Amino acid sequence: MKKMLIIEDEMHIAELERDYLQVNGYSSDIAMTGEEGLKLANENNYDLIILDLMLPGVDGFYICRKLRDRLDIPILMVTARKEDIDKIRGFDRGADDYIQKPFNPSELVARVKAHLSRYERLVKKNSEPNEIRIKGLHIDMNSRRLYVNGKEKNLRAKEFDLLVLFASNLDHVFTKEDLFERIWGIDSFGDITTVTVHIRKLREKIEEDPSNPKYIQTIWGVGYRFKK
Repeated sequence: MKKMLIIEDEMHIAELERDYLQVNGYSSDIAMTGEEGLKLANENNYDLIILDLMLPGVDGFYICRKLRDRLDIPILMVTARKEDIDKIRGFDRGADDYIQKPFNPSELVARVKAHLSRYERLVKKNSEPNEIRIKGLHIDMNSRRLYVNGKEKNLRAKEFDLLVLFASNLDHVFTKEDLFERIWGIDSFGDITTVTVHIRKLREKIEEDPSNPKYIQTIWGVGYRFKK
């Protein structure tokens, strides 16, 4: 049985999420604070985390970043905030999806299923030994490691997946919609804003000059391509 961690300070919301997940065959633990959530995440093996943004003490942005530093599982951020900047901050901290309150519990379950399915497909795909070497980049898809001119760079899960897609399709132009569908999945409910955020973060890690990229180039009005 898949196990979730719900980090939510409003117990009636946390219990509602837990009950709907349980009906669909998932078990869940509940943490009422970010600190408690981090402790549980360190002590248990969860398949997915549902994280509220507005937490007492430290906020969800900080907790998301701390979780992402150690975990490679899907993180779904839940919040009542509507501003786009909060979505961008959430994606920047490593969230895989952003769900706005109030939400339909059935939609939450659908998103959980979609992200678990996508994650399982990626893990299965990347369990086979493979690597790509191109222009100073060494992409080890078996260990999910990247080396730039011999120096290892730490990539988050979706950043690595984007790089593999680009490096496997040299000179192919992808729209943001293409990238979102391929990396986050056609059955995902996330915000396409996350594509721009992840491209920027990936450039910062592989480009000598991110403002003048030699690998991932912007095709204005169309999308992006990985130059040969």
